[in-house]
Amino acid sequence: MTAKTSQYARIPLIITFQETSQYKDTYAGEIGTVALTAHLLKPENSDNKVAVVFMHPTGGGSYLPMLNSLARQGIDTVWCDSRYRGTDSALIMEKVLIDLGNCIKNLKERHGYEKIVLGGWSGGGSLSLFYQSQAEKPSITETPAGDPIDLVSQNFIPADAVMLIAAHESRHRTFTEWLDGSVTDENNPENRTLELDIYDKNNPNQPRYSESFIEAYRKAQIARNRKITSWVLDKLSEFKKKGYENREYGFVVHRTMADPKWLDPSIDPNGRKPNWCFLGEPEVVNNSPIGLARYCSLRSWLSQWSYDHARGDGLSCARDISVPCLVIGNSDDDGITPSHTKNLFDSIGHSNKQLEWIEGANHYYFGQPEKSNESAKTCMRWLSEKGLI
Repeated sequence: MTAKTSQYARIPLIITFQETSQYKDTYAGEIGTVALTAHLLKPENSDNKVAVVFMHPTGGGSYLPMLNSLARQGIDTVWCDSRYRGTDSALIMEKVLIDLGNCIKNLKERHGYEKIVLGGWSGGGSLSLFYQSQAEKPSITETPAGDPIDLVSQNFIPADAVMLIAAHESRHRTFTEWLDGSVTDENNPENRTLELDIYDKNNPNQPRYSESFIEAYRKAQIARNRKITSWVLDKLSEFKKKGYENREYGFVVHRTMADPKWLDPSIDPNGRKPNWCFLGEPEVVNNSPIGLARYCSLRSWLSQWSYDHARGDGLSCARDISVPCLVIGNSDDDGITPSHTKNLFDSIGHSNKQLEWIEGANHYYFGQPEKSNESAKTCMRWLSEKGLI
């Protein structure tokens, strides 16, 4: 096992590869070339042949506390941004898998790593499971919108293990849990059902919410997601009937941070504080530009946010993987509540898995260096037990 060290170097990496696409879905850059930026955190005097690789569909996490803590434990740690870093308006999950696959290939072929552990942080958890499932059992040859994308011929290199840390079930499941169920008109979000508007003080339903209200609200959230999906499918069909095979359409999704659990901590309880989420005050975030899926496109909606069509589902993908898995939940997480952690763990279809909790930890370990270090030490012990470090 590599000796622990408090020193490491941060090495910038550029990963490029060629891709033929029917249209360009990222801003600027050479057409036909995908360029990914990455950071390798390499411990001093490291001769490790194992790297822990993190990617999030859209978030840049190169400076997350957890990565620094892992490197200080003596673990070669990589954060690689997808091509969609910082914007999810045109994100295609199947293309993010291609990005992750090329990062892993680069680390093996150019940097000499013999084994790869996927680090699935937050939204990177379901991404890691999606990738591993397609690496072990490739099957996808088109996007949910019907555009060709052959993941079978990518020959993805399977990871040797997966670590899920503060991970949620999937982007589309989580988004639907947060979607404002009161909106009745997508073109005018001020038209809402009073009894379902959790931020309206005149709503007779107030925390602590009844089970019947939660049931009705969850149904309304799924119905709203499906209503948008139906409109998206109709729009794409309309374009294709007119011969516009690659035609896109941008649209706004209003009010996307309205999960009753932010106001009522008795729902999926943990140590989070009420009237708060990892992005701040939820009522403010509900209408702010930083909300999930605020600006979207037709193909991206189907691939990323559609409750019924998106394939990057951590729960279903977890059943298809065979490698060892570590699942870490944070007991005071203000983004990912315990049911997601438990459901992911239960969905892993084999017994070579382990569940750990970091007591008192928030989602990012912001302001909690001791929690970040505890989580990293948990990873280090597990990797050592599995013979990976």
